Amino acid sequence: MHAVILAGGKGVRLRPYTTALPKPLVPIGDQHAILEIVLRQLSTAGFTHVTIAIGHLGEIIRAYVGDGSQWGLTVDYATEESPLGTMGPLLNLRDRLPETFLVMNGDILTDLDYADVLHHHRESGAPLTIATYARKVHIDFGVLTTHDAKVVAFTEKPSMDYRVSMGVYGVTRATLDGYTPGLPLGFDELVLDLIEAQNQPHAYDFDGYWLDIGRPDDYDRANAEFTTRKSLLLKGA
Repeated sequence: MHAVILAGGKGVRLRPYTTALPKPLVPIGDQHAILEIVLRQLSTAGFTHVTIAIGHLGEIIRAYVGDGSQWGLTVDYATEESPLGTMGPLLNLRDRLPETFLVMNGDILTDLDYADVLHHHRESGAPLTIATYARKVHIDFGVLTTHDAKVVAFTEKPSMDYRVSMGVYGVTRATLDGYTPGLPLGFDELVLDLIEAQNQPHAYDFDGYWLDIGRPDDYDRANAEFTTRKSLLLKGA
């Protein structure tokens, strides 16, 4: 199984931690970088080949990971010369990728079964599978519904439940057909194009542990929780 890790971002929201380090290499706990945890998990799940899309401070990632043999993986790299969006780096890689593969952000902490995501993607026959997670937002106001300048409904401080993308996807290579290599392609653009074409992505719902380390408070939480969750996150690794 083949995975592509997107690790080319500048990590602006996580500064100052990312001033001198690319975001996937910021340390979690005393011993591990985020990217190392991800690579260990992929190896344990049965993945054998990983392509890392690098950009900002990418040479540091290349020096840290090397050829991946220390984790039993074959790792190669794709260098992003200019920002290409979430899915844009895949277009330059297309000819190096198998028919189906996993794509994921390099800054997430989760006990998601990556192999099961790819298995479900293959079974679904969908062009794209999106791992999803439940989130709840509390609104600290009374919410009014109005019509023709009249209040027709009122809800005091409601909560909204919805599902978000975890930044992990199963992708079929043919889904990238029609897009131009070297030009940016966002995840949002790809999903909207598929929906418009009535070729809807498949949802893989997950209710385990997931943390997107995008902001300093997320990073602090990851470090605070890692010790108690280490055995779960590195199970078998």
